[in-house]
Amino acid sequence: MKKILLLGNGAREHVVAETLKRSPQETEIYVVGGALNPALRDLATDYLVEDPCDLEVVREYAEKIRPDFAIPGPEAPIAAGVVDMLLEIGVHSCAPLQTVARLESSKSFTRDLLAKYDIPGNPMFKIFYSEDGLEEIFDELGDDFVVKADGLKGGKGVKVSGDHLNGREEGLAYARECLADGDRVVVEEKLVGEEFSLMSFADGSHTVEMPSIQDHKRAYEGDTGPNTGGMGTYSDADHLLPFLVEKDVEDAREITSRVLVALKEETGVEFKGIMYGGFIVTSRGVKLIEYNARFGDPEAMNALPLLTSDFVAICEAQISGKLDEVEVEFEKKATVCKYVVPEGYPDNPCKGDKIEVGEVPEGVKAYYASVDEREDGLYLSGSRAIAFVGIADTLEEAEKLAQSAVGSVSGPVFYREDIGTAELIQKRIDHMKEVRG
Repeated sequence: MKKILLLGNGAREHVVAETLKRSPQETEIYVVGGALNPALRDLATDYLVEDPCDLEVVREYAEKIRPDFAIPGPEAPIAAGVVDMLLEIGVHSCAPLQTVARLESSKSFTRDLLAKYDIPGNPMFKIFYSEDGLEEIFDELGDDFVVKADGLKGGKGVKVSGDHLNGREEGLAYARECLADGDRVVVEEKLVGEEFSLMSFADGSHTVEMPSIQDHKRAYEGDTGPNTGGMGTYSDADHLLPFLVEKDVEDAREITSRVLVALKEETGVEFKGIMYGGFIVTSRGVKLIEYNARFGDPEAMNALPLLTSDFVAICEAQISGKLDEVEVEFEKKATVCKYVVPEGYPDNPCKGDKIEVGEVPEGVKAYYASVDEREDGLYLSGSRAIAFVGIADTLEEAEKLAQSAVGSVSGPVFYREDIGTAELIQKRIDHMKEVRG
C-alpha cells in the first residue's frame, strides 16, 4: 500500500488523485486543502481542511501519517518551502526544492538563467530593481512591451501592451506598481505568435514530455477581457496542436532539457517534479514565455486522463532519478476542457453563492475546483469552480462533449463556449500561417 500526501484542493489536485487511484498499485491518499472539495474527499483516505502553505500544520500531519511521498499541487506551497520542510523529516516530493522552484516564483531568475547558459528562447528583456532606466526601456520598445511582476501572482501578474496596457504611460505605471509591490520587475519585448503549453516530468537529469496543450487565459469569448488562471484548454489526438509542427515541440523540449541541466549547474540542486513551459511560436522560432514548477491548471486535466502508464511508478522514478527506466505513455485522444467560473470572475467574482450541478453527460469528466461543500450543498469560493473535460477521437467530438456538460451547472456562473471550436482553432491556424510568413 502506497501512502501519498496531496497538498491542495482544486481541480488539478482532483485529477492528480484520480490518476493515482488508477495505478495498479494500491494507494491511500491523504489531503491537506484549504477547503473541502467533495470529489477529492471521496478519493481520499483522510482529508485535513487546513492551509497547505502552513509548514507546521503540514509537518505535523506528515509526521503522523508517514507518507511514501508527497505531491504539492499549487505553486504557493512549493514557493513557501513545503518540499524543503518535508525532506527535512524524510519525506520526498514530486516537486522541486525552493531554490530551483524559483523557475516559477521568480521571472527574473529564469530569464537570467537562460541568458547565462546561452539557452535559446529568451526575448529581449531587462530586469529593474529601481526606476533607473525604466523610461528608456519603454522608449526603446515603443508600443510592443510586456511587464511582468517578478513573483507569484496567480497567473495575473503579467500585463501585455495592447491587451491589458494602453501605451507607454500605462506600462510605466504598472512597472512602478510592481516595483512598489516587490523588489524587481521584468520588462520584455512583446512576442507575436501562437502559445502552447508543454509539461514535462523531470527527475533532475531526464525529461519526458506530455501532449502539447493550448490554454485560454482571457475571460471572455474571442480572447477578450482580463487574464485569468485559465478558462479552458484543448489537446489533439496526435499530441501536437493543429497550428504546430513537430519541430516546434522538439525545440520546446530541447529548451526544457537544457534548463534542467542549467538549474543543477547553477544551484547544485536537481529539479524533480513537473517542468511546465509556456511557449510561443514566433517568426523567429519558439520562445519561452515562462516556466511553472507544477502541473498546469487546467492542463493537468487534458494530460493526466490520457496517461495509460502507472502514475505512482512515474512519481517514484522522478524522485529516484530513474525516469528513463519507466514507461510513460499517453492515449492518442483529443481533449477539450471548459471551466465554469463565478459571475464577475476574475476581477470581482461572486463568493458564497450556492450552485447546483445536474447530471454530467456520459463521456465527460467533471473536476471540482474552487468550491466548498457545506451541509446544504455546494458553494462558490470566488475562483474557478468546476472543469468539464470531453475526451474523444477528434477535437470536434471532444468539444461537443465538453459543451454539453457546462450547462449542467446552475447558479451565478459563466463559461467560454468558443474553446476548442473549429472556428477558434482555424483562427489559430490562419494566424500561425501569417506569422511563419
